[in-house]
Amino acid sequence: MKKYLDKSVYEATNERIKYIFDNFDNIYVSFSGGKDSGLLLNLVLDYKRRNNIKRKIGVFHQDFEAQYKQTTEFVTRMFENNLEDIDPYWVCLPMGSRCAVSNYQMYWYTWDPDEKDKWVREMPNMPYIINLNNNPFDFYKYKMVQEDLYADFADWFSRQHKGKSICLLGIRADESLNRFRAYANARKDLIDNKQWTTKMGKNWYNAYPLYDWTTKDVWIANGKYGFDYNKIYDLFYKAGLSIHQMRVASPFHEAAKEGLNLYRVLEPDTWVRIVGRVQGANFGAMYGNTKLLGSRRITLPKGHTWRSYVKFLLATLPDEMRKNYIEKFKTSIKFWWRKGGVVDEKAIQELEACNYNIRRNGPSPYHSVKEQVRFLGTPDSTDDIKSTIDIPSWKRMAVCILKNDHLCKHMGFAQTKKQSEREKELLNKYRNL
Repeated sequence: MKKYLDKSVYEATNERIKYIFDNFDNIYVSFSGGKDSGLLLNLVLDYKRRNNIKRKIGVFHQDFEAQYKQTTEFVTRMFENNLEDIDPYWVCLPMGSRCAVSNYQMYWYTWDPDEKDKWVREMPNMPYIINLNNNPFDFYKYKMVQEDLYADFADWFSRQHKGKSICLLGIRADESLNRFRAYANARKDLIDNKQWTTKMGKNWYNAYPLYDWTTKDVWIANGKYGFDYNKIYDLFYKAGLSIHQMRVASPFHEAAKEGLNLYRVLEPDTWVRIVGRVQGANFGAMYGNTKLLGSRRITLPKGHTWRSYVKFLLATLPDEMRKNYIEKFKTSIKFWWRKGGVVDEKAIQELEACNYNIRRNGPSPYHSVKEQVRFLGTPDSTDDIKSTIDIPSWKRMAVCILKNDHLCKHMGFAQTKKQSEREKELLNKYRNL
């Protein structure tokens, strides 16, 4: 287990948990059923019992309906075995979840009552399950996006309790760049200058007590302290996956589509239900780890430029999906043409040496050592630029389409208010199909 100068990550995390119990009135753990959130919940419960803390902690679980049986069994054990110590929030409400295996479904809807005959499994029936029949959330909108439900729950939780509230998340900085940013963001508001916290609202915070753990640390802790965990990881291991390849997520999400085929191998009964649940699931299982869905190195088809290939791909899409991509591509082209993106000096010199048609547009207002650069025309590909990937090209657009990346995150997009409204229009349209 990784060590600091005088303590292990286990010891450091227990100090963080102590700080949380000492300084917050209301605590809940966001629990997905994966290895990281499972370890975090075990650590918090273990600390609570060792220190004879009587007040309960909340446990929030978004149930995505389509998941491994082993995940459901683990979540059930963690709730049922700890009811004396937790306030359970097991959410089985219809919600929109991104679908990265199909160009015909931008979202699929968990626990959709109109498709009950297609549900991957029966809804759990414990008395604390939250569904349409007993929904206590004043913020809930029918088939709202899962990310919105997640964020709004935190605000709702803080409003239901007096004092300061905090959500604990099992995010580790070494798992992805986005998760590292959640921890390392220098502009976020902290509590007591603790980098592993983030102020989210008037009286509530997020915390990442496991931010400095490695994957190896997680499994060492589970073994050393005898913590329960999701036994699907044992099957992953038997299937030949390394500990760094094992993921538990919604099978249709972009983060999990490469492992979609594992359902067919590890849980064939679940797989049969998944194939009928979302259009494109079988295709995603066969090709989710190939160039067809942008997972491996993409090569340009013979006779095409990247620009002509993008046009070809757009022509194969349904109207609404095509309009969605075109709008974002136009926004990107206009941005780089008129204003310019932020690029460091090394990358600018490399672009100039390779004779890209660029113009310097003055220093960045946010980065004192970087400059804004305009592109007078979108390059077909920028594979010969090694110092940065954050520059425009037709190839990047093609990758977005091949990955079913409807938000174009691969191109650095974040949602604007206008795009959010557009997304809601698309949601309403696809909801009724």
